[in-house]
Amino acid sequence: MWRWSLHKKVERDPSKSPALVRILLRELEKAESEDLRHVIIPLLHTVMYVLTKATGITEELYQRTYAFCTRLLTLPTPYCTVALDCATRLKTETAVPGTLYQRMVIAEQNLMNEPYPYQERVFLFVDPELVSASVCSALLLEIEAAQVQQTPEACMRHVVSHALQAALGEACHAGALHRKLQDSSPRTLEHYFHAVVAAVEQMASEASPSRAGHVERLEEIYCSLLGPAAGHCCGDPVQERPPSIPLPSPSITFHLWTGEEQLWKELVLFLRPRSQLRLSTDLEVLDLQGLRPDRELARVSVLSTDSGIERDLPLGADELPAPSSPEMERAGLQRKGGIKKRVWPLDFLMPGSWDGSPGLHRRTGRPGGDGEVLPGISRLHTARVLVLGDDRMLGRLAQAYHRLRKRETQKFCLTPRLSLQLYYIPVLAPEKPAASRQPELGELAAFLGRVDPWYQSTVNTLCPAIHKLAEMPPSLDTSRTVDPFILDVLTYYVRMGTQPIYFQIYTVKIFFSDLSQDPAEDIFLIELKVKIQDSKFPKDGFSPKRRGVAEGPGAELSLCYQKALLSHRPREVTVSLRATGLVLKAIPASDTEVSGSPHCPLPAAPVTDHTCLNVNVTEVVKSSNLAGRSFSTVTNTFRTNDIQIQSQDQRLLTLSLDKDDQRTFRDVVRFEVAPCPEPCAGAQKSKAPWLNSHGEKEMETTKAKPKPLLMPINTFSGIVQ
Repeated sequence: MWRWSLHKKVERDPSKSPALVRILLRELEKAESEDLRHVIIPLLHTVMYVLTKATGITEELYQRTYAFCTRLLTLPTPYCTVALDCATRLKTETAVPGTLYQRMVIAEQNLMNEPYPYQERVFLFVDPELVSASVCSALLLEIEAAQVQQTPEACMRHVVSHALQAALGEACHAGALHRKLQDSSPRTLEHYFHAVVAAVEQMASEASPSRAGHVERLEEIYCSLLGPAAGHCCGDPVQERPPSIPLPSPSITFHLWTGEEQLWKELVLFLRPRSQLRLSTDLEVLDLQGLRPDRELARVSVLSTDSGIERDLPLGADELPAPSSPEMERAGLQRKGGIKKRVWPLDFLMPGSWDGSPGLHRRTGRPGGDGEVLPGISRLHTARVLVLGDDRMLGRLAQAYHRLRKRETQKFCLTPRLSLQLYYIPVLAPEKPAASRQPELGELAAFLGRVDPWYQSTVNTLCPAIHKLAEMPPSLDTSRTVDPFILDVLTYYVRMGTQPIYFQIYTVKIFFSDLSQDPAEDIFLIELKVKIQDSKFPKDGFSPKRRGVAEGPGAELSLCYQKALLSHRPREVTVSLRATGLVLKAIPASDTEVSGSPHCPLPAAPVTDHTCLNVNVTEVVKSSNLAGRSFSTVTNTFRTNDIQIQSQDQRLLTLSLDKDDQRTFRDVVRFEVAPCPEPCAGAQKSKAPWLNSHGEKEMETTKAKPKPLLMPINTFSGIVQ
């Protein structure tokens, strides 16, 4: 709430921005001197947000902020990571004021121009089964109210006005400029918009941008826009209060969650209108639409007439023909050689090729910081997927993400030109009495709040506010401007949440008591819960009852797992015990497991070697006394990389994935859990050629170790140690 009020003051009175930046810088330097690291990242994000919106910031304040960020580079992650991101943006903003605002508005509002062709869109997904109708209505009303005021012409006026005021400072008459832009025709406004964008991007793209040259160029545009009145306005010592320049909220589309295929289809529809821009011939073959059934790419082979002997080459073969010669035309229409086969680099199958570098998602010149994945093809689109709900919604998102990654191995069309960012805001049901309260459904949100205090203060505290604002009656006074609190927090999160935390996705293979039923495969992100059914399977079923097993509560289970050790050495353990249930947790439950946590390792740590599950087994302990036999339960906890569990008697099991009633499997006798591999991650790796016994060269190929599939969720700072 403090952050929101602060930003609203800057928006209503832009003249207070320099004083506010000085106060925030003083607090940052104080936190640095007193080693109060927990407030550095929140204050740094606040300063960057103010610098993006403000126009009257002096070069001295930019230099002080940049110098502070460079000093943070000596600190461990995530401080150095966030500081590097801020320093990179500040370096450009210092030389070319107004660049951050201009690029943000152009990308978020999809304002088409040649110098900066990047586009962004926020996809807001809400499952009506998990979120109440009142919350959905409140979100939709705020989004629609903001979109009505953000026309392309209004956004162009904001970009032109902000760029001129940020560069010229007090020499710019803000009131006259505002009136002139309001009275300009759409054609004139578009002309000056393209002129300002071209001037800013040309200077920002130079190796050593000159602030003086940038100011001189924008002065020419300013004088051309105002005409003869420009000189009179600049000499006027008394000016009215400059009008505020709002930062429009990003383009947000509201979607009700229908299934795991919906995410893929919405991303494809996001790219389809510009599907013909900057595509190579190979990528056109891949059929961007992707909504039809996948099909194998055709393999074309032609007969080669090349003998491979140098003397058989025609005369002049080493000389290249002229570009306009018939030989070059024929060469472009046919291909000599063997099989035409497309081979993608192995890096395309890794999570980094989809989400950018594991440690840093920069929003400088290119949103997402991914650059070019294929030569000549840039990621011009950034999709920011924001989901609202509880842990069940995250489990469904993990299914859609896994399906999306699997599709990309079959039809490689989204990864080269789309940067995908995932965000999560918890929306839990209001608290109920203890008797009817559901299991804890905000486990992942609580973990994100523990590792990122700014996420806890900004996002997790929004959950009760959403319910209160949704229950408030709508205001009937249409003349009064209402600040959309929920939308502002969502916007701040998707703009400043640039540091991802990676979560391991686990796959489970399930075998049923009915041998005619095929085994099922599914994935989970947070939890797998096992319950013992009261029913038993027939004696001739999957696993007969063992002799000598005493009847009692629970079921006799056989556990085979690989124990997680600090040395990372494989150690397989097999044990049989009687249990009333067990829970496999992928989220650490205490702060002691945060540092170097197995499921979301730090970017510098090897991901595969730290994958780990926390297994809680409720074991039945039998004791004998004078009164007879008695049974008690005790909870045992251990950590493992993968596990296989089988029922040894006639008791059946019920599996529940990610606390979701829709993802429940009954009549289970055995299941296997392991880290979900990246689709097609087990590619062949070639080693150096070696000579066999006959003296012939052979190429040794080995199967690469499968890389785990990680799902990133963006936060403000990542994992704070």
